[in-house]
Amino acid sequence: MQGLAGFLLKVYMHPLFQCRQWVLSAIACGVLIVLGAFLLSDAQAQISRSKPKPVAPQDAYLQPIAGLSYSQLRLFREGEKEFKVPWVVFPLLGGHWGLGPTFIADACSTCHINGGRGITIDDTIIVQQLLRLSVPGKGPQGGPNPHPNYGDQIQVFGVNVGLKENLKPGEAEVYVDWQALQVELADGEMVPMRKPIIRIENPNFGPIDETVMTSLRNTQVVFGMGFLEAVPEAILMRVAEDQKKQGLNGRLNRVYDDTLKKTVVGRFGWKANQPSIRQQIAVAFIGDIGVNSSLYPDENCPKVQTICRAMAPGNQPELLDYNLEQMTFWHAALAPPPARNAEAEEVILGERLFEQAKCSGCHLPELTTGDYPLLPQIEHQTFRAYTDLLLHDMGEDLADGRADFLAGPRDWRTPPLWGIGLSAQVNGSTNFLHDGRARNIQEAILWHGGEAKASRDLFADMSKDERNALIAFVNSL
Repeated sequence: MQGLAGFLLKVYMHPLFQCRQWVLSAIACGVLIVLGAFLLSDAQAQISRSKPKPVAPQDAYLQPIAGLSYSQLRLFREGEKEFKVPWVVFPLLGGHWGLGPTFIADACSTCHINGGRGITIDDTIIVQQLLRLSVPGKGPQGGPNPHPNYGDQIQVFGVNVGLKENLKPGEAEVYVDWQALQVELADGEMVPMRKPIIRIENPNFGPIDETVMTSLRNTQVVFGMGFLEAVPEAILMRVAEDQKKQGLNGRLNRVYDDTLKKTVVGRFGWKANQPSIRQQIAVAFIGDIGVNSSLYPDENCPKVQTICRAMAPGNQPELLDYNLEQMTFWHAALAPPPARNAEAEEVILGERLFEQAKCSGCHLPELTTGDYPLLPQIEHQTFRAYTDLLLHDMGEDLADGRADFLAGPRDWRTPPLWGIGLSAQVNGSTNFLHDGRARNIQEAILWHGGEAKASRDLFADMSKDERNALIAFVNSL
């Protein structure tokens, strides 16, 4: 054994072997260097891929909030798909089964183009707006009383499965004509204005006379809803109490929650007539697309509409529960776009004038979220939506003559202002107020009445430069 050990030691110490060992070591080192460089470049590529991509102008309303986990982001993307997917009639291909039998649009994104506001189009059957209907009295759970033949809104289209004889009629055609008028400001500037005149043609299920109450509603933006849903009721009640000291009369709407089976605070819709994101989505599906869900399992077919009632549904329910949950999360997790140009002198002046005109009394700059299990990332945060989520009397000029739970005929929920300056780049819409009558911020302000008339008059008395500064501030939000 000692002889063998000595022999191996001599071999190991031989200069030729040591040279080979150096060569092998050099090769191994080179391999490690190349492999390390490859891994480093791959890691850098992954880092660069993880950097936020520039947001296309039209996608400003469609971004997720920061900090979503992988599973949350996957849920968000699934909800986004459901928002964009078209609905078709069984057994057609190209979308989910369940459209109609009567409807306004075949997808959420048809009305909310890029998640934005509706666009008013002359001499065309309304699609990005809808016409609410009701008759005197209160309906189920204290809401508006639906028309016996048409329900609570007009469905302008009926489905067609390929043959003319299979065409299901829409309920009626709805058009909007515009009456022009002018308003003179303190410095003599004449501002063109307009107000809508509703025209209903070819009602298929009986007359719609002057006893029927109607209300034109423009499509709203869909981002930031999670923040609005997460504001505790106690905070909204405190805001309403504080406003009374300012001579305002902000009030909570109390509406029926069809999931909880009880009356709760209303937050969404032009009159705050919906309590939650989930119910808002389900109501829109049954009302606008004709798609039922587990929350609203019956087809949108009043008794007189026999052809509608005879048509088989696409599925039962057509909007599956997990798709409803995906869309609920997507709406909750859509981020409000960040404010812009905050340091510009004109914007700084505009903010001061916004305060001086007491616009911030209702368009409250800040609210705070509470517990929100659906999306813990936004819990206990202060955000700047410029709304109080309360109802206010906006005067006779904006009245629709139609009550909705506790909201009276002149009452409207304060709409959030965040992101409003991006509306034109998102989908071309600058149609504001509940019926889209205002074509810009100035017109929207000049329509304010009721509790907001003093602020409106202060704006009208400003110089043109001051008005432009206030508008620049609103557009920066």
